[in-house]
Amino acid sequence: MDLTDIAEARFREGYSCSQAVFSALAQRWNIGLDVSLRIAAGFGGGLARSAQTCGCVTGGIMALGLAQRGISPEENRSEKEKTYEAGRRFMRAFEERNCSTLCSELLGCNISTPEGLAEARRKRLFQSRCTKLVRDAVEIVEGMLAG
Repeated sequence: MDLTDIAEARFREGYSCSQAVFSALAQRWNIGLDVSLRIAAGFGGGLARSAQTCGCVTGGIMALGLAQRGISPEENRSEKEKTYEAGRRFMRAFEERNCSTLCSELLGCNISTPEGLAEARRKRLFQSRCTKLVRDAVEIVEGMLAG
């Protein structure tokens, strides 16, 4: 299975979008599954189910951070700038594919409210929309890391 398939399988198992994306990509750096799932746990549903930045996007950006080469104070400044630029490129690519990076816009409802969450569940939006977003995020990051 490739990383997109792994991410989709984790999402279908019940992990959040951010957990599915980050944990699949974190395998590239041999980060344990339990650790990667814990790191990404609060980012699902558009940041702690606030319907803001999509968890697929935050999961992808966290993975891009793992690609940073140097972390010493001297290296960190230039590496951060590279990571910020990579994050912006990722966000543009994700938005080009999906018209937004915001959870509420991607789903068409605000899952931070009980009514919006019920609507998303009733319409099966997590299954019909989020699965594609999970795959897109992993594909984009994989392409960036390979290129």
